[in-house]
Amino acid sequence: MKNKIAKIAITALAGLLATTAAAQTDLQWTDAAPLPAEVQEIYADIRNDKIYTLGGLFEGAQSVSDNFLEYDATRDTWTELSPLPEARHHVAVSIVEDQLYGIGGFVGGFPNWEAQNTVFVYDFNIEEWTESTPLPQPRGEHTAAVIDGKIYVVGGRLKGTPDSTNFNDHFDTASLLVFDPITEVWSPAPDAPTARNSHAAAVIDEKMYVVGGREFTEQENGEYANVNVASLEAYDPEAENWETLAPLPQAAGGITATAVDGKLYVFGGEQWVPEQAVIAEAWVYDPALDQWNSVPDMPTPRHGMAAGAIGNQIYVIGGATETGAGAVNTNETLLVR
Repeated sequence: MKNKIAKIAITALAGLLATTAAAQTDLQWTDAAPLPAEVQEIYADIRNDKIYTLGGLFEGAQSVSDNFLEYDATRDTWTELSPLPEARHHVAVSIVEDQLYGIGGFVGGFPNWEAQNTVFVYDFNIEEWTESTPLPQPRGEHTAAVIDGKIYVVGGRLKGTPDSTNFNDHFDTASLLVFDPITEVWSPAPDAPTARNSHAAAVIDEKMYVVGGREFTEQENGEYANVNVASLEAYDPEAENWETLAPLPQAAGGITATAVDGKLYVFGGEQWVPEQAVIAEAWVYDPALDQWNSVPDMPTPRHGMAAGAIGNQIYVIGGATETGAGAVNTNETLLVR
């Protein structure tokens, strides 16, 4: 009798998983209004059902943008706003109430990247840029997320020396910093389990989920290379601790992510070793089950793009179609349910 009950339970679970997978594969991508310019290595945040993104790279990753762009999903239109005070790429973007924070990032085309510590602040009320307290150390290829009115910055690359001006002269970090916009003070928090760059992060139920990315590590031949990681880790600010969860099904760096209805959606990326490739795959993670499922591949395989969700509509914006280069102005959208 017990075996029979167990078989029924297993059959029911398999049916549930199959139904979930089928529902996800029924989802369809469509095109939305393209960016005004081709750009990669961008991040985004949302305010009042509009998506905002800053800076980026173009022209074979040699030119740096100072664009500040707004996407209105209701009208499916882009607006160019007052440009960044300085052209940057890999600038983390976080919005707290009526202020947008552009945090750190790099100046210079590859390989002459130099991490910056500047924090630019745009006030939507007066439509002007100012500066806030800089990062304790220059940082690029990091991610940022807002929880309870504070900004959490994790991972990325730091300068090896104060005068580092080359990509190879930076190193990956696991450090987590917290910024209080009221006091304008940066404070350290517990390091993440994994040091990484070019990862993604999103907030679900007041926890920050950090996923994917890569580590710039020495190979057997003595050369250094970006090696993708699949790690998924969640930070709970209230408990001040990290939890290691089920890894991404495919290790990927240069990804983007967003949250919808309590689930984490992750898109694309690139890999450098053992061979170069740009990734089209997309996944969804359910924290309640600690489980990943596939969603339909992006029509345009990309890395270095931004993502944002307005309601149940996810927008995946910009990025590049070649490893390290190939910036596009693509804006593809997926309605999830």
